[in-house]
Amino acid sequence: MKIAKICRLGLIAVWVVASGVVGNGASAEEKSPIRGFSDPAAAAQLALEADFDAGLEAANLDKWMKHLSARPHHVGSPWGKQNAEYIAALFRSWGYAVEIETYHVLFPTPKLRLLELVAPTRFTAALEEPALSADATSGQKGEQLPTFNAYAADGEVTAEVVFVNQGIPADYEDLERLGISVEGKLILARYGGSWRGIKVKLAQEHGALGVILYSDPEDDGYAQGEVYPEGPFRPPEGVQRGAVMDLPLRPGDPLTPYKGATENAERLPLDRAETLMKIPVLPISYADARPILEAIGGPVAPPRWRGALPLTYHVGPGPAVVHLRLAFDWDIKPAYNVIARLEGAELPDQWVMRGNHHDAWVNGAADPISGLVALLEEARMVGQLARAGRRPRRTILYAAWDAEEPGLIGSTEWVEDHASELRRKMVAYINTDAHARGFLLAGGSHTLEAMFQQIAAAVADPLTGLSLARRQRAWRLLKGSEQEKKEAEDSGLYRLRALGSGSDYSPFLQHLGIASFHLGFGGEAAGGSYHSIYDSYDHYSRFLDPGHVYGVALAQVAGRVTLRLANADLLPFEFTGLGRTLGVYLEEVENLVEETRQATENHNRNVAAGVFEAFADPTKPFVEVAPKDVVPEIDFALLEAALGQVRQAADKYAAAYERLAAVGFALAPQARARIDQVLYTSERALSEPSGLPRRPWFRHHIYAPGFYTGYGVKTLPGVREAIEKRYWSETELQITKLAALLERLAVHITLASDMAETPPPPAPPAGAEPQ
Repeated sequence: MKIAKICRLGLIAVWVVASGVVGNGASAEEKSPIRGFSDPAAAAQLALEADFDAGLEAANLDKWMKHLSARPHHVGSPWGKQNAEYIAALFRSWGYAVEIETYHVLFPTPKLRLLELVAPTRFTAALEEPALSADATSGQKGEQLPTFNAYAADGEVTAEVVFVNQGIPADYEDLERLGISVEGKLILARYGGSWRGIKVKLAQEHGALGVILYSDPEDDGYAQGEVYPEGPFRPPEGVQRGAVMDLPLRPGDPLTPYKGATENAERLPLDRAETLMKIPVLPISYADARPILEAIGGPVAPPRWRGALPLTYHVGPGPAVVHLRLAFDWDIKPAYNVIARLEGAELPDQWVMRGNHHDAWVNGAADPISGLVALLEEARMVGQLARAGRRPRRTILYAAWDAEEPGLIGSTEWVEDHASELRRKMVAYINTDAHARGFLLAGGSHTLEAMFQQIAAAVADPLTGLSLARRQRAWRLLKGSEQEKKEAEDSGLYRLRALGSGSDYSPFLQHLGIASFHLGFGGEAAGGSYHSIYDSYDHYSRFLDPGHVYGVALAQVAGRVTLRLANADLLPFEFTGLGRTLGVYLEEVENLVEETRQATENHNRNVAAGVFEAFADPTKPFVEVAPKDVVPEIDFALLEAALGQVRQAADKYAAAYERLAAVGFALAPQARARIDQVLYTSERALSEPSGLPRRPWFRHHIYAPGFYTGYGVKTLPGVREAIEKRYWSETELQITKLAALLERLAVHITLASDMAETPPPPAPPAGAEPQ
């Protein structure tokens, strides 16, 4: 604890120096008008936000967390249904119209799990997490899902084991240099480096017969600090559950692609569900992993592969032989989405939506209840203000999604079911999920970054009392990439991260092209409860956010995003910053081509000279390495020209916006509504129906999860991944496609500019009714 405190104090010192201020003085961005609001409307909005903040009560978050995490509440569980009904009753009590929309989704659960080391020694894995006296809910054995990976295949395998580190593409390159194949083997992989489903996908592609996953204590255990219950980190028997469907191909119910999984929906047979894994997969604890790692022989693992267990890490294959047997009940389970609606007073067909899921792998106090209770407190105050006569101009929808944990299923089914209406009406989606104390971690559409920068500058960090924007600047100066450090030195403005996947914003942003946010706090509350029975109220309240002070801060941030979008005179979309960000992404892919060319030339020189990197026994022969094809010249001129059009259109809109703001957005309501529609559909211009190569569900061509990164984002994904795969003809095709989308965006922005430049109507005569 002392070390953590010293680190925090040191970070505060860096931040104060970097900010150039001491105290809570307002920065230039804090004094600027609220984007999208006339001066009178801005004054009313700031007063509304002050009253909103004053009404937030941390005690509500604590009370709701205790109730919602009191029992396990996975998909189809009794407490999952009870929680949906409890949440719906809360929303109704606050004045919302509420509906529970039920979908029927594939959710397999295990009926048989066996893992045993059969050679050179014998050991049977416990596959259990023990109850702890210090954790009141950890002993609810009859209700807890066992430790498993959803959407792994039924199967029985007995095979030699190969340790593959994190099982990411770079690790397979190391195995190739070692001359080791995983074909026909069981692989043992540690969590980290990528989403768990990617590890299984790569194992399948390399011919492995099954996968065993474990959390190494170097990443998630005693090497990080005291283990639970003495400290927050994963104990030896702790296990990370989780889904392993092919999420980068598409999320949602595996049996109903592109359509809502309603009760009578037509479903694919299991053997045609392309996102299901074809090999058995099982997660285990590091206590169960240790005997297997001790039994593996072969070459000593490369340095970066070695974890914190007290043993020498070897790669294999063998002599460790493991028997793995799994069988599942492949059941259809109900998923309960709670949708609450607060009708807009002036623009009911423009929708702003907030969401957070309510299902968990077990009790889920951190994931997802910490985010959900912040959403509920936000919704309570929005409803209270509406009942007091301060109803939002636009409609606000709140969602508590079910079945997020298995693969963003509840939100995806709802989006696919309502896609046509959402395309017409949805302004933006704001998502939260698990969070804890620390820094504001926000990602989202860069068309709304300017609005968010004002919010991050206006909300105070609970630890320091200074703005969230300035605290993020300190973090970027201290721990950021070179690009982040440079941006932090140049500006104190908050920068949104690009969104990949991993939570319920994905179907909104990447399938329908709806501008989205993902918000949370973290970075100062590490711990090992993730997806285990120890993700409990006791763990969360002791270690992650005691007193829910950052939960209240999350409600302040997300509440402002929701209310400003709902109340703005003109929606606060902005394109100059988007053009700047797209320029950074374009420079990155251009540099990637040059880096690939240089790496190829170095590799081929080494091949010609007979110089190879190896980790194996130096007395053994080197593995033969083939030369790589030469990188051709890639012409980015089309893309650069299209980006120039976006920037030119963005500058035109910025000027038109300033002229309109100067006259208080004095347009007829119908004219402003038409501009609004052009603005909020601008994100759609960056999507197209055929989607990305080999995964058409993902339609956004600026943000997508990587094909082999899982949650991790790939910006300009069509172009970037074609380069990474060395698909040169596809690279040129994706450049052409992306350039056309940027040109379409420029036309969209120009239309908004032209509409904004329409002169305001004459003032009505005295006594006349306003239009």
